[in-house]
Amino acid sequence: MSYENFAVEFDADGIALVTWDMPGRSMNVLTEGSIADLEAIIERIAGEDSIQGAVITSGKPAFCAGADLSMMDRYTRDYAEAAQQGEKAAVAALFERVQTVGRLYRRLETCGKPVAAAINGTALGGGLELTLACHHRVVANDPKLKLGLPESKVGLFPGAGGTQRLPRLIGASEALQLMLLGRNVDPQRAVALGMVHAVAEPSELVATAKRWIAEHGSSVQPWDAERFRVPGGANYSPGGMMTWAAANAIYRRETYDNYPAQRAIMSCVYEGLMVPIDVGLRIEARYFTSVVRSPEAGNMIRSLFLSKQELDKLARRPVEPEPFKVSKLGILGAGLMGCGVAYVSALAGMEVILVDTDQAAADAGRDRTAALLEGAAKKGRLSPRAAETAVARITPAVGYALLKDCDLVIEAVFENREIKAKVTAEAEAQLGEAAVFGSNTSTLPITGLAEASSRPENFIGVHFFSPVEKMQLVEIITGEKTSDQTLARALDYVKAIRKTPIVVNDSRGFFTSRVVSTYLAEGHHMLGEGVPAAMIENAGRMAGMPVGPLALNDEVALDLSWKIRQATKADLGDAYVEDRMDMILDELVVKRERFGRKNAKGFYDYPKDGPKRLWPGLSELQPDRLDPDTLDIDEIMQRLLTIQALETARCFEEGVLTDVREADVGAIFGFGYAPYTGGPLSYIDTLGAAAFVEHCERFAERYGARFAPCELLRDMATKGDGFYTRYQPQGSQRSAA
Repeated sequence: MSYENFAVEFDADGIALVTWDMPGRSMNVLTEGSIADLEAIIERIAGEDSIQGAVITSGKPAFCAGADLSMMDRYTRDYAEAAQQGEKAAVAALFERVQTVGRLYRRLETCGKPVAAAINGTALGGGLELTLACHHRVVANDPKLKLGLPESKVGLFPGAGGTQRLPRLIGASEALQLMLLGRNVDPQRAVALGMVHAVAEPSELVATAKRWIAEHGSSVQPWDAERFRVPGGANYSPGGMMTWAAANAIYRRETYDNYPAQRAIMSCVYEGLMVPIDVGLRIEARYFTSVVRSPEAGNMIRSLFLSKQELDKLARRPVEPEPFKVSKLGILGAGLMGCGVAYVSALAGMEVILVDTDQAAADAGRDRTAALLEGAAKKGRLSPRAAETAVARITPAVGYALLKDCDLVIEAVFENREIKAKVTAEAEAQLGEAAVFGSNTSTLPITGLAEASSRPENFIGVHFFSPVEKMQLVEIITGEKTSDQTLARALDYVKAIRKTPIVVNDSRGFFTSRVVSTYLAEGHHMLGEGVPAAMIENAGRMAGMPVGPLALNDEVALDLSWKIRQATKADLGDAYVEDRMDMILDELVVKRERFGRKNAKGFYDYPKDGPKRLWPGLSELQPDRLDPDTLDIDEIMQRLLTIQALETARCFEEGVLTDVREADVGAIFGFGYAPYTGGPLSYIDTLGAAAFVEHCERFAERYGARFAPCELLRDMATKGDGFYTRYQPQGSQRSAA
């Protein structure tokens, strides 16, 4: 008997070796096809007397990456279509559908034959849940191998028994931490926790699993045995009560109750541990049916997985240009940003020329990059040899002579038009005709910067985010004369360094800097209105942003924000309108020299002997101080999200953004726009354009014209359109403005 996604072999002892090896894929995933194969194999194991047991392993380097989330996306779309004919029947059908894998795994662990998992590589999500349904787990001795249930990161939760089996194996406390945060563990930690039974060398993995079946094989899971007790104690035991008191506090602190999946994990584990596992599995399925229908899950799956995956595969790359490889990269500026670019590029195998104004500065940049690489090696993120090899690829230099053979040069000097123009002209003089020149500006229009270039068709914006070694996004900005070939080459470079690219058209601040500046500015406006600073900061986090707007401005640097405003004022002349942000920045930066975290004083003070704290003098900047008890915290939160979503819509209207995927992925990965929303355009679509316009009009009347909805939104509201219905993603073709 043959299977499309599995191979099954039998040894002389009647033990089946089930090898998962999906054709045409680099990793095994749970699809409808692999689920059907697995069902047939389990029935064969259970039904054939000659089979004494089975070992499940993988024929690929990883065991399983989890479920194919496009299958989950189909579930929700099928449900939405069926619900038009009757919601009750549609929910019932979805409930039956989401139980498919859970029932299959339950059949595996109750099949009457011992089944062992030989986990040869990383097992995540539904792949790990499959191993948890096996009676014994042996994992390869490989520190890079990861085991985890990361579903909460994309708006879902382990729905194939993970919320029931993992707590019964390792206790509720440890299981909740792994599932709520989506953390992975290595083999040694997995053994210590009790997730797996043993570690074996890769060459002995299958033999070790078979030996357990032959010598000790049991077909009964611990939770199916009499007198089973949950590790750490039941919910109502002293240990359990301590667990749940802490878990609820941590859940509220970390999520502000914005994420239905995390809330469901808490409920599934608590309720499931009160009942037999078969009832617990049905509880899990009911919560999963609810969560998968939520807008948060749909939006997060689309933006954090499907759209990101498409952009990672260069969906926006022009198709005609040939593939481009950067063998030698030049970086102008050995500061923090330049060192970060050197880090990711050297790790990707590129020779890096790190240029600065003098040798000491260039050497210091190389040393800083080396320290980053060594730190990553100490944390186990790469091998010491890989770190040493990467450092050896970096050459510190003064002047531009060594740039001669560079395929790409990235300028990362100060955000000053004159300085950038000078280094552009001097560096280009050393480059070949085909070399690409990228500017890492965060706000200055690329078309204007390209005026200093003798080859503006080869000039492009390559905007990294700090710290480069941690941030996943790169914003590619095309100028008026940037060629398709240059765009393609910039995208090929971003893929080579394993970052996610978005492509935007030129404007002041482009997309990410322009939109996040509205978040910062709204915090300043609120402060000027008299809203307590602590309330502003807490509202930002409660809305889903990683930090409040005042803290974020400290990180960006207040003096940089002031300089950007001065440059904008100079460029716009009489058209520039000063607001509260100008007045507050002038007071902090010019009069009090509070520059942010960089000099340990901004909106916050940064003492050496303790955590940062809001500067007590902020109240001096408030002519009026509002009573917090009279303020609506929900409205403050809505203002912070709405102003960013509105500016994103304006970017779309103006043609700065041309692809809905890039708007949402860019906002989440670039500046942390509330991930549970799926991004600013998903936020608008979830509310509905008409409701969003009403929000904007109400805020405009109360707080000013900056909230006035743009014509695109008004038109969408009138016609009942959404961004994802009006603007379908445009594939691999370069979008028109």
